[in-house]
Amino acid sequence: MKLKPLNRKMIGLLALAQCALFFLAGQAFFPRLGIEADEALFAAPYFAPRDSVATIQIGHSRFPLMVMSYSGTLKTLVYKPIVRIPAMSARAVREPMLVAGAVTIWLFFLLLRRSAGERAAIAGCSLLAFDSIFLLTTCFDWGPVALQHLLLTAGMYFLVRFAGTRKDLTLAAGFFAFGLALWDKAVAACMLTGIAVAGTLVFWEQIRSLLTKRRVAVSVLAFLLGCLPLIVYNVRSGWSTFRSNERAGIGNVHDKALILLETLRGQGLFGFLTAEASDTPMPHPPEGLLQRTAFGVSDFLGHPRHNLMLYGVVFAVLLAPFAGPDARRAVLFSLGAMAIAWSVMVWFGGAGAVHHAILLWPLPALMIAVSLAGASRRLGDRGLKSLAAVVLLLAASELAVTNEYYVQMVRNGATGSWTDAIFPLYDDVKDTRAKQVFCMDWGILDSLRLLSKGKLPLQVGYGGLTNPEAAAMVSDPSNVFVGHTKDAEVVRGSTEKLVQSAAESGYSRQVLAVISDSYARPTFEVFRFTRASESLGRDRTGGPAGASATPPRPEASAARPSIPASVR
Repeated sequence: MKLKPLNRKMIGLLALAQCALFFLAGQAFFPRLGIEADEALFAAPYFAPRDSVATIQIGHSRFPLMVMSYSGTLKTLVYKPIVRIPAMSARAVREPMLVAGAVTIWLFFLLLRRSAGERAAIAGCSLLAFDSIFLLTTCFDWGPVALQHLLLTAGMYFLVRFAGTRKDLTLAAGFFAFGLALWDKAVAACMLTGIAVAGTLVFWEQIRSLLTKRRVAVSVLAFLLGCLPLIVYNVRSGWSTFRSNERAGIGNVHDKALILLETLRGQGLFGFLTAEASDTPMPHPPEGLLQRTAFGVSDFLGHPRHNLMLYGVVFAVLLAPFAGPDARRAVLFSLGAMAIAWSVMVWFGGAGAVHHAILLWPLPALMIAVSLAGASRRLGDRGLKSLAAVVLLLAASELAVTNEYYVQMVRNGATGSWTDAIFPLYDDVKDTRAKQVFCMDWGILDSLRLLSKGKLPLQVGYGGLTNPEAAAMVSDPSNVFVGHTKDAEVVRGSTEKLVQSAAESGYSRQVLAVISDSYARPTFEVFRFTRASESLGRDRTGGPAGASATPPRPEASAARPSIPASVR
């Protein structure tokens, strides 16, 4: 049977449908996990205790420029109307970034359609829309990466469009998007370096024909305008973005290369977002048609944990010589940009994790789509069938891994940083009506600050405390402390150090509640300090004095059956 080529309108509708499927897939994931600290960091300038490294005075108001020395407040500004809603929830936090991801896929489709034709456009759109890591890092956006993808893809699209229209406004839009990406997060410099160097080397003839002094000026001014807040901050701080993050040196190259391969194969977040069965005392069975179907597909496929995209990349490279000159240049550009960007990431010792590796996207999908589409044209009538078959195979392998992530989240829940115990913890802490709530470990304060919208009197309680400071914290019985259980601690020993310091001042810990996640994993402890003599008089546990003066409240210690509807 001969496949009839789809007309331009039908291809556009098919691309929009894939954007919609990406967005709908995110709906199944976002209620499954708790709100992680880095995911909630964008709200730091809004809610008490307010936290930003730089602000600027405009009129009678101060506006935040940077959340951290390398992370700007673009996402903070995007969420300004959203944080005004009465109660923050997982939906409110995650829906906007899913929208950003869907728009990125659409812009990627437009980029490929303009530069490589409609075959490549719909193929690349399909591969990106079904990519497991792209979906999950966008949905939970702890990198953050969603706006990075949107802005970098938009910048490339506008530059390709400028090459055809020669309009200065389009040129300015491209470089302005690149500048915004750099302000959003300085790690965008890696991708910008890769795009600039590879683009210059591969497309120099085309670029040279477009160069004029006016266009260079427009490009530079638009880029500087986009990253102006970052420039202002660095001028004021003595270029702190570069000084505080200067960790140059080749380190752990082998491990980072494995992470890149795992990201490409879609397996890089198993055990990071999702807990393993061995760590789940009370796994959940499937409920409802969607979950039962997902579990059945997972069992039928043998619980796949990697896709076929690595083979797709290798296949694309091998086919590049047969794909035509334009496709070959696109493949060379993609390979060069990824290699340069990743090398820059590796050189700076703090980069190289999954949420860094995924910033190379959508270049792998671009390379595969352009190469396969170009080679398929040489096969005549069989070409379209062959392209469709390969793309469907690759996309199906991605979808199978995405399904496995969903099954793992339903059955086993999340790892420590993403625990759904953060929701009952918030409910418990707000009921204590504490004078101050000291967070004794990383990964607690930012999430509680966002969920409470700054209404909890939160304070950092770990890291470099002096004995007088610790004594002042524990001496007030109206202060409440929140830490992870021993097995869940991120900063090991942070609570124990405070307990020991308090003991030296004559105070002992009184555990008020142990908060478990919905899979029966004890995750958080809520406690306060009392005089040791008072604790001994009330000790009903039979344990050593000061360990736990009163038993935890049963209702707080019990595993929660599901995530409360109010936070979905």
